[in-house]
Amino acid sequence: MQKQPQWKDRFNEIVQVCQEEIKRTTEIGKKMLSASKTNTMLHESYEELGALTFKALEDGTLEFDDPRVKELVNTIRSCEFDLEKIESDVNDIKKNS
Repeated sequence: MQKQPQWKDRFNEIVQVCQEEIKRTTEIGKKMLSASKTNTMLHESYEELGALTFKALEDGTLEFDDPRVKELVNTIRSCEFDLEKIESDVNDIKKNS
């Protein structure tokens, strides 16, 4: 008869350990989700700041003498041109289908 209560105690102990682990995992998941959302917001903010800075550089309201900034501006211009060309090519392919 003593074996059954010991078994029940052990089962309850295992259930409790599992519940605690699930709570910990849930908390970690919540933190990871929050970190992911924050990281996305940070990335979007950097991206918007970069776009605004680029626009200001283009219209002359902001000037940088840094060679890396000039290199990045030229890369952006080149990428924009390439993307426009790719989009035009894709549209042509769609029209000819």
